[in-house]
Amino acid sequence: MTSDVAMEFSEPLLHLRSERKQQILPLASEHVAAGFPSPAEDYIEIGIDLNEQLIRHPASTFFLRVSGHSMTGVGIHNGDLLVVDRSLDARPGHIVVAILDGAFTLKQLVRHRGVLRLEAAHSNYPPLDLACFGDVQIWGVAVHSIHSLNPAQQISHSTQRLHE
Repeated sequence: MTSDVAMEFSEPLLHLRSERKQQILPLASEHVAAGFPSPAEDYIEIGIDLNEQLIRHPASTFFLRVSGHSMTGVGIHNGDLLVVDRSLDARPGHIVVAILDGAFTLKQLVRHRGVLRLEAAHSNYPPLDLACFGDVQIWGVAVHSIHSLNPAQQISHSTQRLHE
């Protein structure tokens, strides 16, 4: 049964060091309009440290590369880089990395009729009843998904990964 749900990660887990170096990247003071155009400013006002924005608990945060399409309905795509925090308590509604009988999978933790189960965000993948597995571990909570908007980069990531 696990071969239908297994998610493999082609790269070793990338652990964040607690002594990470702060790196401030430029941040424009204006918001970008996704609807109607808005006037742009010609200068950058402040900086942003992506570590501060994406990582709350450095000692327990890892990066994983996604392989598969079961979570596209929530914006997590094949090749995305997940930021996973192992210090968070998983609650219904969270996207979690789970280990089911030794196989990693990425799904949403859901309470259905009083019972916890894992659900994909794609209609081709059935819900996973946790009672059907002998060993269930919630490994961590996915807190961010980073993906490229450049199709050429998406293709290069897909050739580097193992597939479901």
